[in-house]
Amino acid sequence: MLYSILIYGSESAVGAWAPGVEDDMLERHTDLRDDLQSQGRLGTVLRLMPDTATTVRHTGAAHPLVTDGPFAETKEQLMGIYIVDCDTLEQARDAARRLDFETGVFEIRPVTWYDPGVIAARIPQV
Repeated sequence: MLYSILIYGSESAVGAWAPGVEDDMLERHTDLRDDLQSQGRLGTVLRLMPDTATTVRHTGAAHPLVTDGPFAETKEQLMGIYIVDCDTLEQARDAARRLDFETGVFEIRPVTWYDPGVIAARIPQV
């Protein structure tokens, strides 16, 4: 079954990390991706850019309210997404545990539809 691992955290806390802390976290991500890819179980992986969200909210009016910023009613912001192919929910939980970081919250949900699309993998320069 496909599972999504939604990664939430405090963008301000992550932005204040010392360089070594982020390097350690990114190394754990690389290790997990390498393991899952070698097993043919890795789908799309996304890291969302901080402080660049646009929110569209249904208001019941003729047009939705559009605002700049991640203004969902939450302390944490959605920071990234993994799609993984796991036999059990426990396997998906194990994958999420490997990504743990201070302020990190990981929501695991089954995926009912998946289309990987045709965009080649890339890491944009920011």
